[in-house]
Amino acid sequence: QVQLVESGGGLVQAGGSLRLSCAASGRTISNYHMGWFRQAPGKEREFVATISWSGSSTDYADSVKGRFTVSRDNARNTVFLQMNMVKAEDTAVYYCNARYRFSSASYWGQGTQVTVSS
Repeated sequence: QVQLVESGGGLVQAGGSLRLSCAASGRTISNYHMGWFRQAPGKEREFVATISWSGSSTDYADSVKGRFTVSRDNARNTVFLQMNMVKAEDTAVYYCNARYRFSSASYWGQGTQVTVSS
C-alpha cells in the first residue's frame, strides 16, 4: 500500500505560480509512475501530468503544456507539480496518483484545492 498526501494548494491570482507536493509513505515510489489529475466542480476528473518511474519521461495535458512541470525526488519519496501562469480554468481539486510499473495497482491521494482568482 502507498499512502499519498498532497499539499501546497491554495488561492492564487491569475498569472501567478503555485507548487504542489505529493508525499508518499508506506512504500518507495521508485517503482511507480506518478501522475497528477484534477477535478473541477461539476466535471469529471481529468489527466494533468505524469512522470515515469525513472523520471526520464513526462507527459502533459494540452491545456497545461508549457505552463506546468512535473518532477520527482525518489530519495524524498515526493512528487511535485510546478504550476506557472495559472488561469481561472486551472481551479480544481488536484489529486496525486501512483501507478505500479509491474501491475495495475493504483493509489490516490485525498486531493488539494487550487483556486485561481481572475
